[in-house]
Amino acid sequence: MWTALVVLALAGSLVHAGVGLQPTLNPAGWPQLRRFLAAAVEPAASPEFLRLTWEATLTTLAYAVLGTAMALGIGVVAGVVISETWWRRPPSGRSRRRGRVGEVGGWLASRLVVGLPRGVHEAVWGLFLVSILGLDPLVGVLAIGIPYGAVTAKVYAELLDEAPRGPFEALRSAGVGRVRALTYALAPLAFPDLLSYAFYRFECAIRGAAILGIIGAGGLGFQLALSFQSLRYDEMWTLIYALVAVCGLADWWSTTLRRRSALPTRTIAGLPAEREGHDSVVAIRPSLRRDRRLHASAVVAVALVVVSVWHLGIDVSTLWAPRAQRLASEIATSSLPPDLGAANLARLAALGVQTLEMSVIAAVAACVAGMVAAFAVAGGSDGSRPAGALRQVGAIGARGLLLVARAVPPPVGALLLLFVLLPGPLPGALALALYNAGILGRLMAEVVENLDPGPLGALRSQGASPGQGFVYATLPRTLPRFAAFGLYRWEVTIRETVVVGLVGAGGLGRLLGQQLAAFDYRGVTATVAALVVLTFAVDVVSAAVRRSLR
Repeated sequence: MWTALVVLALAGSLVHAGVGLQPTLNPAGWPQLRRFLAAAVEPAASPEFLRLTWEATLTTLAYAVLGTAMALGIGVVAGVVISETWWRRPPSGRSRRRGRVGEVGGWLASRLVVGLPRGVHEAVWGLFLVSILGLDPLVGVLAIGIPYGAVTAKVYAELLDEAPRGPFEALRSAGVGRVRALTYALAPLAFPDLLSYAFYRFECAIRGAAILGIIGAGGLGFQLALSFQSLRYDEMWTLIYALVAVCGLADWWSTTLRRRSALPTRTIAGLPAEREGHDSVVAIRPSLRRDRRLHASAVVAVALVVVSVWHLGIDVSTLWAPRAQRLASEIATSSLPPDLGAANLARLAALGVQTLEMSVIAAVAACVAGMVAAFAVAGGSDGSRPAGALRQVGAIGARGLLLVARAVPPPVGALLLLFVLLPGPLPGALALALYNAGILGRLMAEVVENLDPGPLGALRSQGASPGQGFVYATLPRTLPRFAAFGLYRWEVTIRETVVVGLVGAGGLGRLLGQQLAAFDYRGVTATVAALVVLTFAVDVVSAAVRRSLR
């Protein structure tokens, strides 16, 4: 049933975007795209530009480090507060029903408070904060830290709730307080997943910092935008390669630590890594405490935070400066009440549908491309490791393409696609598809690489062909996980449509850019509210689909 609904939604979205009904290609732009692709083999390499690229790389990395540190701080505290475990108390006597009502009410209220920042993309946070703080380095840090912190809190809460509760409940029954019980009973069990997600969030923060650079925060994204405006494609490729190198370094760091420290496979959005059972989690704890690589990584992380504060020149006193307080008060006053007139509501509804269609096209295309790339990276259609020089070269090439795809910010991808596609929602949707295909391909490849070879080997030993082994042993075990990752990226994509919309690719993001340019803050409030509602609706649908697939 779900497959049929996805096909229908994709077909309807493509038709509404004009595919097959009206011209969508712009043949006159192909020469420009070819020049851009040709510049990949001749990037700018002058000493001056390499020095500029190095400085921009350090700036992007500093924003990512501090944004991640802030997000993890928010995530740890808020994640505990919004977890069901935190609100569940051992009731007694006649207070049982009243206590239960209080628990549910407190839990829902805390989830709502933390959920609101999660529904607003970091680019929107950046645009708001620029209006208050100006071009201050704190803008980039806060724009990453606030929404990422809300997302991290949601994931950490789910990981704590999914951890074995036996030790926690035993301590609570013995009269131990909630904080101590969580610290000594749940946190050690959930720590491997919490750490794995922290690395994933750091990789996301690097890409987020590049996107924020495009709207003026500085770093690689800012330089990319400048080079694109002057059509200096050789400079663009130098900057893209720098972003690929930073993302690759973060990838190597997290992968090495996970494999050598027995940490779980990547955990995202409440999708915990698969294990043989809870006993394996408990067995990991002593080795983690003695792991030198883990301790060294902690020291490096602290050093990166200190160096990043120095490099960006962070001054938190800017937050309570009189000018910032005055501007925040003025914007808050001019933003309320939101513009809920009939004409604006009709426009929000139409563009909301267009935004949803863009997310459907992007998510489905990214899922299909990610699945194909995952098996190429993992070694082939049977899910085995690469064997032979040709397959190894193919796997390395596929990994490189995935790394480049997720390193190119979606706004840049959308602008490049506008060379060969006519303006509308399609360029933005395809740019998001390419970007998310790079992320999904990497996540799905890890699923294939971590498959137990036993079932496939048993089928092959009985004379099954590679194709039969793929259909009956590999696909059934990978598709549920692939679907979960795809649904997660759909939730993220609905927020990322804002970014491509800001560069004119359609949807609510384009309207938001127009309203910000016109200082129409009442309209901005209504548009942001529409985005939050749409995000929560997609989250609910995605969660329902995931539950039905379990």
